[in-house]
Amino acid sequence: MNLDAITDAPDILLEFLEYHSTVRGHSDRTIEGYYLDLKILLRFIKKRKRLVDPATPFSEIDITDVDMDLIRQIKIEDLYRYQSFSPQGSSLSAASRCRRTSSVKSFFNYLTTKRHLLDYNVCQELEMPKRQASLPRYLEEDECVRLLNACDGPYALRDYCILMLFLSCGLRISELVNLNLTDVYEDHLRVLGKGNKERVVFFAEGCREAIDDYLAVRNDEKLKESDKNALFISQKNCRFGARGIEQMLDKKLKLAGLDASRYSPHKLRHTAATLMLKNGVDTRALQEVLGHSNLNTTQIYTHLDNAALHEAAMANPIGRKTKDEIEG
Repeated sequence: MNLDAITDAPDILLEFLEYHSTVRGHSDRTIEGYYLDLKILLRFIKKRKRLVDPATPFSEIDITDVDMDLIRQIKIEDLYRYQSFSPQGSSLSAASRCRRTSSVKSFFNYLTTKRHLLDYNVCQELEMPKRQASLPRYLEEDECVRLLNACDGPYALRDYCILMLFLSCGLRISELVNLNLTDVYEDHLRVLGKGNKERVVFFAEGCREAIDDYLAVRNDEKLKESDKNALFISQKNCRFGARGIEQMLDKKLKLAGLDASRYSPHKLRHTAATLMLKNGVDTRALQEVLGHSNLNTTQIYTHLDNAALHEAAMANPIGRKTKDEIEG
């Protein structure tokens, strides 16, 4: 995200975004999320404290004049009201409220502990909204095979290789599109994950075969010099981007007879994690494979294998005894 192009934010917000971009190494997507959430917060605060004409459309509220004097006036009740505020008047999902709260907490933590501009962090008592835990959606093994078999046409080997890496290695889409030729080794990849953290992801012989087959037909003659090292190349002779991969997956899902509206590249990551766990991978090992900084993020997958849980319950002899058997 080009921070120099932002003209509708106060200096303190731009400094916060720059810190997360350069020091913390967060992705453009994360920076943009912070920017949008905090822009809404500052507009909301100005409107709530009657610092703008009531007739001013919310999207036109000027926040470039926001300074620390105004930020120091923000109270926890303002933040709780902001958690569910929507400029359009619609209700926010639990996920949106959680993301918004996380952005605010990060901003106030920066002002308190990094810049020392606040003596008291009003967010330290701000609770995260509760959200209903939902199990990640994933493909069964036979559905994975159908998806891989749907790869055809002039880019079949490239698409097959991409899907194999998703389904086998559990990569994020941002990690896959940024892969370079120099990141591929004999039996592993060097992956640049969230926060610019590097990790090694190993792959089995099926992936090795898919990579070799694709590299044998990969043609970089028309590539710009800046894209020469890109592992995956698009029809337009440049690095294959996230949107292009999403569109490719959508087509392959439909060809495989699968519901394209239910699956995305991230669901393929869930699929890889689930298949690993079902086949005996330890949760902590899975955490390293997926590049999760927190084990709690990985542990959601421990609830996925319902068949194994059912089998475990059936194996308990007490649970199989009826009341008549116990009383008799």
